[in-house]
Amino acid sequence: MGKELLHVVMLPWSAFGHLMPFFQLSIALAKAKVHVSFISTPRNIQRLPKISPDLQPFIHLVPIPFPPLDPDFLPEGAEASVDVPSEKIDNLMIAYDLLQTPIKQFIANQMPDWIVPDFAAHWVVDIAKENYALPSPKSLTSPPEWITFPSLVAFKEYEAIYVSPGFWGADGTGISGASRLAKIISASQALALRTCNEIEGDYVEVYKKITGKPVIPTGVLPPDQARKMAKGEIKSDVPMLHWLDKQKPRSVVFVGFGSECKLSKEQVHEIAHGLELSDLPFIWGLRKPNSANSDQVDDFLPLGFVDRTSEKGLVCFGWMPQIEILGHPSIGGSLFHSRWGSVIETLQFGHCLVVLPIIIDQPLNARLLVEKGLAAEVKRNEDGSLSGEEIAKSLRLAMVEEEGEQLRTNARKAGAVFGDHKLQDHYIGAFVEYLENNIKKEVINRSS
Repeated sequence: MGKELLHVVMLPWSAFGHLMPFFQLSIALAKAKVHVSFISTPRNIQRLPKISPDLQPFIHLVPIPFPPLDPDFLPEGAEASVDVPSEKIDNLMIAYDLLQTPIKQFIANQMPDWIVPDFAAHWVVDIAKENYALPSPKSLTSPPEWITFPSLVAFKEYEAIYVSPGFWGADGTGISGASRLAKIISASQALALRTCNEIEGDYVEVYKKITGKPVIPTGVLPPDQARKMAKGEIKSDVPMLHWLDKQKPRSVVFVGFGSECKLSKEQVHEIAHGLELSDLPFIWGLRKPNSANSDQVDDFLPLGFVDRTSEKGLVCFGWMPQIEILGHPSIGGSLFHSRWGSVIETLQFGHCLVVLPIIIDQPLNARLLVEKGLAAEVKRNEDGSLSGEEIAKSLRLAMVEEEGEQLRTNARKAGAVFGDHKLQDHYIGAFVEYLENNIKKEVINRSS
């Protein structure tokens, strides 16, 4: 198979002092067997020199007209600076900027290898970022090349096919989440991350290197409830805590997937199946799946599940005092979606983690926790579907089996970091110090 031709888009300003050099460059590239798309308005293209037949296969002249304009805005047929009186050059620039939308569509359709813009087409920078920030799903299944140490932080194939267009593709607002983030990072003087060096120091250093900016860990910001609980300032009187009082220390699994994760009925059934197979005590904060047809428990849980597990498990619907539950002495581990806030809430008590990531960045959080020896991740089928057997296997590994002892030890050590409020306060102090010492003050000169 022959080598595919390079494709270059030319985007000159609408003045012949600009159009002609861009055209001459296009001719030179065509002679080198480079495919060129030369974009301008129809009348400007008509006034360009004829292209020799041998080069015509390599140069595509792309006429994009101005949208309808008020007759007084520009003289009739005016498409270049030569057609416009000097006092209306600004209007020509405004009309040129109105080409942005069709040019954006052309670039999205053609996906050229290079774009060569003139000074006027400043908006093509954002167009290029939107269209060329989209990585392939395959590229997301391994750590990027700028991670120079062994890393597990990457997506699985069944995750990447949704993440790639979901984060990097433009949404209903016309801009992608990746573009929003890139703009903020680009304009930022420094970056603050909810983490600490004891857990993610290696990745913090990578972030500093690739952004070229100060990266400041703020600490993990553990919830104040835990500090107050340790001092005996919070005492909850809810039935689920009374149930926990009757269980053995560190024997119960807390199960919760937050309010953002919309589990399907099939996923709920497999989680229930896994809990039942594990034969471990559990407390499950469950929200009704979107696919459930009614509020009847048997419509979204396996038939008879609540009755069969009533001696070992407690299923709770609606709001739960999650921090108080996690801080109860009978809780030993958690099966959850690996949202970063939930990781912090759980690890501050030194509980072992069984992670079942569902959406957005949760898979990356899960891989980081596995890499650091702090979690067991539930193995999924190739299509991403769940297996109750695998859920049970991961739960028993983390909670009771001898093979999981190192995991439990690591979690207790991490608890000493995440739950160390003095250490976390130190990070906040360093962050405040940076803010105080790095204020950008403009010097204003006033004439007397």
